[in-house]
Amino acid sequence: MIKISSKSLEDLEFPVVCNQISELCITGQGKEKALNIHPYKNYKQTVFGLNQTNEYFNSKTQDQPIPNHGFDSIQPEIKLLGVEGSVIEIGGFRKMSAITETVNTHLKYFKKYSAVYPILAETVSHLEYDTSLTDRINGVIDRFGEMKNDASPLLQNLRRSINSVKGKINSSFSSALTTYQSYGYLDEIKESVVENVRVLAVKAMHRRKVKGGIMGNSKTGSIVYIQPEATYTFTRELNNLEYEEKEEVKRILKELTEFSRPYRETLRDYQELLSDIDVIAAKSKYAEKINGVLPKITKERELQLREAFHPLLYLSNKRKGEKTFSQSIELGPNNRIMVISGPNAGGKSITLKTIGLLQIMLQSGMLIPVHEYSRMCLFDKILTDIGDNQSIENHLSTYSYRLKNMNYFLRKCDDKTLFLIDEFGTGSDPELGGALAETFLEVFYEKHSYGILTTHYANLKKLANELPDMSNANMMFDNRTLEPVYKLQVGEAGSSFTFEVAQKNGIPYSLINRSKKKVERGKIRFDRSIAKLQKERSELRKTTDSLKTKEEKAAEQKDKLEEINSKVQHKLESYQELYDSNQRLIYLGQKINDLSEKYFNNKKKRELIGEFLKIVEIENSKRKKESTKIQKAKKAKELQLKKEVQKKIEPIREKKKVEKKKEEEIKKKEANKPKAKLKIGDRVRLEDGKAVGSIDTIEKGKAIVNYGMFTTSVALDQLELVQAAKK
Repeated sequence: MIKISSKSLEDLEFPVVCNQISELCITGQGKEKALNIHPYKNYKQTVFGLNQTNEYFNSKTQDQPIPNHGFDSIQPEIKLLGVEGSVIEIGGFRKMSAITETVNTHLKYFKKYSAVYPILAETVSHLEYDTSLTDRINGVIDRFGEMKNDASPLLQNLRRSINSVKGKINSSFSSALTTYQSYGYLDEIKESVVENVRVLAVKAMHRRKVKGGIMGNSKTGSIVYIQPEATYTFTRELNNLEYEEKEEVKRILKELTEFSRPYRETLRDYQELLSDIDVIAAKSKYAEKINGVLPKITKERELQLREAFHPLLYLSNKRKGEKTFSQSIELGPNNRIMVISGPNAGGKSITLKTIGLLQIMLQSGMLIPVHEYSRMCLFDKILTDIGDNQSIENHLSTYSYRLKNMNYFLRKCDDKTLFLIDEFGTGSDPELGGALAETFLEVFYEKHSYGILTTHYANLKKLANELPDMSNANMMFDNRTLEPVYKLQVGEAGSSFTFEVAQKNGIPYSLINRSKKKVERGKIRFDRSIAKLQKERSELRKTTDSLKTKEEKAAEQKDKLEEINSKVQHKLESYQELYDSNQRLIYLGQKINDLSEKYFNNKKKRELIGEFLKIVEIENSKRKKESTKIQKAKKAKELQLKKEVQKKIEPIREKKKVEKKKEEEIKKKEANKPKAKLKIGDRVRLEDGKAVGSIDTIEKGKAIVNYGMFTTSVALDQLELVQAAKK
């Protein structure tokens, strides 16, 4: 069973990734679930989760995209369905209907395309296509969220009566308005609205003459607002009908709620499914942002990361427009533990975090930014000790805390554990701390654990060099500039460049020299040897790159020569055929010439015709008769060849047309460009010419140009300025 602690997740900044995925969700529940993403519990679940994300990621290339999964939360409605006697409002039923329709759409889609999305089809397979709830809700509530008139016979009759009474109210009010207006009882405004009721604006002096209920008066008291008696009667009737309508709507909603109660668990499943799909879709969007892919998942104990990027660093640098360096690293049965060394700020910690974060992301069902040929296994435990973990709460120093951490590592690590330790053994006396760290490393090794650690301790580098399934690696540095290259070099330990970096940062050489004397000569020589080896490796890499470039160029030249050779061979064959054909024609011409000379001398026609026919028969016997089928095939082949030639020539023609058009535009621009006014002493040349001379004299639109060896008279408009004369 896979169990990765929350500390390891925090050390590797996994919650930051979850937060970024949460921002890509479109539903509230999806956002909550994304924030709580954790690695799956076992191999089967992990592979299933990865395939879910991968299928959704690949759906963007399909003609029929996966339907929209958005929904409004129905959590309050689900709670109400669990309370006896409760009634859900119309808006709640609209949300329940919408979520049911969305799920049914997904069920139909994945059933239809189950061959394309087998894993996503399996994800929704526990639910059944059922429209009974939506049919019942949609039979009562319309798409605008209003109760339908025909929701029940009583409601239909009530609404008809309401519309009828409303009509009577309007007609009775209009009648009263016309009557009292004709009597002159009304003010200029005639009517108004008080408490949502139409009223007559009656002059105060005539208020007793108008029958009806007084609803109020104006601020000045000059107008009294009266509802006509007939209108008042109909309004009371309308109020009674509207009350009955509300009661009927409540009854229908209560009935609908009772009908929906058995669907409570189904609706909860619907909400869970769509929020899960929301998280899968967000993982897919995140993969698109970080160029994520699904590497090969293997049950063998191996980790082969090629061109791996730290996703958070990649996105951060992308926003800044900066380059992110990828890393390639391999762990396997023959190389289980890697000790990375080298100077600080060379990228050791980020390499460690990249490997750990990508492993956790993969085991949480996310696609990761690596080369598609990468291979990865799954680890049951990922143990991390990264950064300064000083415990203020427990009053522990950094070293004490790290020792507690190491104790936990020693108890938990096994052959299915990946441990990642930054600055292994630091925090105590270098010699004693180094010795303890070496012992810890030996235990990890004996337990067949996989791991990567960074260190400056020479004894750990030495141990990695001695043990068979352990290796050294270093973060490469440019020896000249002492700048990091951000490339991991496997196979040898790295120098810390302690004194070199100190010198680069302005520490006086005299102090560095004094420091060197305080350190054992052997250690300095060892560090110097490592630095020298790194330098040689760097030079060797440059030489290798150079040789590789030359090899590629040589291969390219070879291909070109072979192509030229093929063309020459083809031409030679063509010339040979032409030569043979010409020789045959010369031979025939010679024969005919001999016959004509013979006929010229003896004038014997029969003999001439006989000899000529003999020649024709000999030539025809050499020709092979071709069948109609072969002739057709030949013609088809010629036609195909012609088409291919045409196809190859067409882009060249188009290119030439474009080039010609560009040249014409340039010429037009140059023609329209105002010419510089030429004067004596200017250095000039003829348009489209190369020879440069200087103007001696200018007369009547012509200039005498001196070229040194000779002079010539040229029209001014044919000259262009090269260099103006110095004043």
